[in-house]
Amino acid sequence: MPTATAGVGQRLLDSRGKKTAAAVFEEVTREVGQWLDVLFRGQRKTGYTDLEASEMLVRSAMHRVGAAGITQLLQFPVPPVTQRTVACSCGHAAHFQELRSKPILTAVGVVAVSRPYYLCRHCHNGQFPADVELDIENTELSPGVRRMQAAVGQQTPFDHGRQQLKLLADLEVTTKSVERTAEAVGADIARGEQEEIRRAVQLDLPIALGKPVPILYLQMDGTGIPVVKKETVGRQGKTEGQPSHTREVKLGCVFTQTTCDENGFPVRDPDSTTYTGAIETAEEFGKRLYVEAWKRGWSHAARKVVMGDGAEWIWNLAEQHFPGAVQIVDLYHARQHLWDLARKLHPNDEAGQKAWMKLHQKRLLDKGKIEKLVAALRSLRSSNPEVTEKMRIEADYFERNADRMRYPKFRKQHLFIGSGVIEAGCKTVIGSRLKQSGMFWTVRGANAIIALRCCHLNGRFEDYWESRRAA
Repeated sequence: MPTATAGVGQRLLDSRGKKTAAAVFEEVTREVGQWLDVLFRGQRKTGYTDLEASEMLVRSAMHRVGAAGITQLLQFPVPPVTQRTVACSCGHAAHFQELRSKPILTAVGVVAVSRPYYLCRHCHNGQFPADVELDIENTELSPGVRRMQAAVGQQTPFDHGRQQLKLLADLEVTTKSVERTAEAVGADIARGEQEEIRRAVQLDLPIALGKPVPILYLQMDGTGIPVVKKETVGRQGKTEGQPSHTREVKLGCVFTQTTCDENGFPVRDPDSTTYTGAIETAEEFGKRLYVEAWKRGWSHAARKVVMGDGAEWIWNLAEQHFPGAVQIVDLYHARQHLWDLARKLHPNDEAGQKAWMKLHQKRLLDKGKIEKLVAALRSLRSSNPEVTEKMRIEADYFERNADRMRYPKFRKQHLFIGSGVIEAGCKTVIGSRLKQSGMFWTVRGANAIIALRCCHLNGRFEDYWESRRAA
């Protein structure tokens, strides 16, 4: 059966030839000349040139003639008699009916595309093969405009993105259009990630190429984002008896270390950090982070390090997905646990808090003497049941994480002992985009933007865009 989806450029050239292309160029040149003539007449009349106004006027003129040119290029001819049927998904043939037109917003403004419409007499489904080829099926936005909307939508609030498109590209779009497009692209990226995770579960992973990584780090943490009410039904908030107003995004990052500075402190490799995250269970997140680590060369890293705070879910994932890796509790989180206890033991006594911390942090925690620290905490006594319970909780915390707190040992190995990279990631990847004033997300919408944002920050958006065009 003859195909109706030959290459657009080749088909246009075959149907209209060089004469039409020359005619379009002539028309474009003539209209630009008319606009420039208006500019020059105004300058001669007033003796003054408003450069910004001239820039915007010329841009507008170029967009108008560009749109006119693209419109002419998108006027598809009636297909030859031998090419008036296409395959239908029902297994029968769809037959050419007529040429139908629809408007498309492109990077140079609104254009009109006129293309063949085919109808299947068996299932009564219609189709536009040209729409599929042009990547405008079921949309009135060109691929270029959708790409712009995705770019601004992952970085700024949707209305701000709308304003950016107007200022920078002279494109009139609605806030809702930016939102829908950004979330649709993000959801498509997220679907691709789930497919990668599915293959990983089935041990169908590509072989990691490249030089062995000297030291590869994984860090993970969680941060809450505001969500709409329906997303927190039945969820307990931080305050007892109060509903939750947030959902936790689990975020992970992967980065590498090759060198140390002159003082022996580790140096993170420039531009080596990639992120992955979503609102999901710890079990689901563990698989997600495993795939990201595999992409980054986990299988052939000389040394592997997992870092985080003392949250139990982090170390459960480390044992399950990253066995054999060095495990390190962030030193500054550990210190914060001591400070919280110091404030309970010496309320409203800053000097007493500092003195207690000097003994327990400087002499015990920072020197990796965790067993002595646990013994010291368990020897404390208080008549306040709340303080007693706090002492027990903290002693258990340090005892449970003792081997992850050998900080002098880790320093001698020139390893990082702080999880500042993931903490910064929680602020820049998640906080700056999803935690702004007045924002309330659905889980679906938030996960789409997180996937899109991580794709951009990881430098993979161009690859994604090319792959979806080739699919």
